[in-house]
Amino acid sequence: MKKLHLVSLGCTKNLVDSEIMLNRLRDYEMTDEVDEADLLIVNSCGFINPAKEESLETIFNLNEARKKDSILVMAGCLSERYKEALQKELKEVDIFTGVGDYDAIDELVRKRESRFSERTFLIDGEARVVSNSNYHTYIKLSEGCNQSCSFCAIPNFKGKLQSRSLRSVANEVKAMVENGYYDFSFISQDSSSYLRDFNIGEGLVKLMDEMSGCSKIKSARILYLYPTTTSDELIDKIIESPIFFNYFDMPIQHISDRLLKTMKRGAGKKRIMEQLTKMREAKDSFLRTSVIVGHPTETEEDFNELKEFLEEFDFDRINIFAYSDEEDTSAYEMADKIPAEIIEKRIDVLQKIIDEKFMKNLENEVGKTITISIDGESSEGEFFVGAKKDIWALEIDGEILINENETGEELKVGGQYTVKITQVVGDKLLATMIKKI
Repeated sequence: MKKLHLVSLGCTKNLVDSEIMLNRLRDYEMTDEVDEADLLIVNSCGFINPAKEESLETIFNLNEARKKDSILVMAGCLSERYKEALQKELKEVDIFTGVGDYDAIDELVRKRESRFSERTFLIDGEARVVSNSNYHTYIKLSEGCNQSCSFCAIPNFKGKLQSRSLRSVANEVKAMVENGYYDFSFISQDSSSYLRDFNIGEGLVKLMDEMSGCSKIKSARILYLYPTTTSDELIDKIIESPIFFNYFDMPIQHISDRLLKTMKRGAGKKRIMEQLTKMREAKDSFLRTSVIVGHPTETEEDFNELKEFLEEFDFDRINIFAYSDEEDTSAYEMADKIPAEIIEKRIDVLQKIIDEKFMKNLENEVGKTITISIDGESSEGEFFVGAKKDIWALEIDGEILINENETGEELKVGGQYTVKITQVVGDKLLATMIKKI
């Protein structure tokens, strides 16, 4: 049997597409050893400069280590975004493909053919090989985006919003449930716009109604809400849902009204604060956001407003990004670019706040008895079992290390258990297993 080495970079949306390719390549045996692989695939990310650099570095490293006569494929967003230049300059790659042909990867490899379809691939009935869990999976709701954020190039190479039908999503979830999956994260570029291209204003509300009919779904969460398309009705629906966690992932990017307008975000500070407050007041809620530092024209006053807001508001997790100057965006054409050294200093200031909030969040868990799901061997090695708190998103929000087991039974990967959090170790929680659920 031939061997396959696949690297999926960037977001979890890319991971879903990688799992489509894995299913099309079932004739290959997966390997972690680059020099053993007959076929190597990089599903690239082209969102911001650091992601582009990581994608190219991965290609160069794989090419250097691969064996003679192997095939190296570059797929995904970076390949799509710069297809002409990369095909001309990147001689290390044997096959190029973008974001439209994940379901044809076996054909492209067989023909040794590069292809860039005009469409953006959107899963609809295709099987996947879920690669990172036996109980949790991501469900992609849509592709593309109708927003016009000044800093984002995604609509230029992924196109406008293209939602899956409610029936298509429901069928995939039901198939996953039948295969033992019980925890779901629903994802897209702008999840709260789901079905708006079908002139349906509250698509996520309809999705939650549909999911409520599946008794085998134990839990779910929605990732990537957008302020202008997140209604009070949607927030209330999530809070009322017996299946969906009160998990709110809404990237705000900034809080200064002036800069939010410059960023073309649509919603201002007042509306964002209304949404976040409503989310925070929900029982057992979990709030995640992201912010951008150094967008063109960001003043010290803008930055200080953001700093004070992040100090005061009770987020559970915050991602911070340095502004990346991306061609084909309106911000790229703006004057008053912020020097890199100033961006770095501002990030350092915010990172201290974020780190303190994260540690405080972990410390607040000590002494609590909570429900977790087991992921397998921990990132710290075989001496600990790795797990996540049930409300957390997989591999995003943290890891719990299980070092004691009072159940008297062998622990099962994918099983749900009650544990007691005993202490914080580094950036992780330590817990004792109490009983199986």
